[in-house]
Amino acid sequence: MSDATPDAPQLYLMTPAGAQASTLGPQLAAVMDAFPVACLRIRAGAEEDELGRLADLAREIAHARDVAVVIDDHVALAQRHGLDGVHLTDGAKAVRYARKELGADAIVGCFCGNSRHEGMNAGEAGADYVSFGPVGQSALYRGEPVELELFQWWSEMIEVPVVAEGAITRELLEQLSPVSDFIAIGPEIWTAEDPVAALTALWG
Repeated sequence: MSDATPDAPQLYLMTPAGAQASTLGPQLAAVMDAFPVACLRIRAGAEEDELGRLADLAREIAHARDVAVVIDDHVALAQRHGLDGVHLTDGAKAVRYARKELGADAIVGCFCGNSRHEGMNAGEAGADYVSFGPVGQSALYRGEPVELELFQWWSEMIEVPVVAEGAITRELLEQLSPVSDFIAIGPEIWTAEDPVAALTALWG
């Protein structure tokens, strides 16, 4: 993952939670053909066997398009299925462990909720990026929505790239674009009949 230029965040795509590899493939390929994606994140929520199938499918589709793939929390699955790293969903505490297991070249990202302190801890522990969320009202996340001020402060003070996620709308996207390196999109499009059309309406 590379830093985006100011005012132009890159698209960080998340798979649907609990997705089935057999049905996701065509939709995932269509979205990734329609939009440049900086990173693909496999969200947990399925049994480990299904996650393994999903990892193989996602790796094949993403790597064919020069896109890195990370998976929620499963360090062993990332190693076993040749993924590029992990996205840790429970703050900074596992960052050093994941780095030790996966090596210096792996991507280790960290979700930090709405906590500036947790984000700084993750950066100091060696995370390649931190994500904050939700930025809008969402029942999928614990905690209150993140204030825009956190992203503004982070972009001015901290070099570690930052991802905004959770209940992204077109209005929020416009507000977050100047102060975010990546915008994570997933649930916002996968419930639509046509995910490509939904992403076009949201991302432009």
